[in-house]
Amino acid sequence: MQYSPWFLLQNGGEVLQKVTAGHAHGDGVVASLAGINDRDSAAALIGAEIEVERSTLGPELGTADGESAPGGRFFWVDLQGMEVQTREGTSLGFVEQLFETGANDVMIVIGADRHLIPFLYGSVVESVDGARRVITVDWDPDF
Repeated sequence: MQYSPWFLLQNGGEVLQKVTAGHAHGDGVVASLAGINDRDSAAALIGAEIEVERSTLGPELGTADGESAPGGRFFWVDLQGMEVQTREGTSLGFVEQLFETGANDVMIVIGADRHLIPFLYGSVVESVDGARRVITVDWDPDF
């Protein structure tokens, strides 16, 4: 599996689990894990947090492949802490966090002011420079 193994975090403990099969299902994932062979064992994992090694997700921003992320795809963790500048070079602050609205993702940018900027790559978000850790946006600093 592409994103195996999983680190399952639950009740203060961490367990390493090999993923033997899986597929997307709606907004989630259905997966089979090595050693989890019955309903009770699977039910015991409900609510566990899943982590994977960063290296299994693909290139990080700032690498040759990451700078040309196809379709403007980025991991939120890569964007957090990046500086956000207008196309004219005015700094709006730094990405504090991102959240989903259903229509699009939104960056919370904290600087002299607080900005809620839709993460619409190719229109509002013009570029993401992983090496410089700068996001360039088409955005009015007074908005």
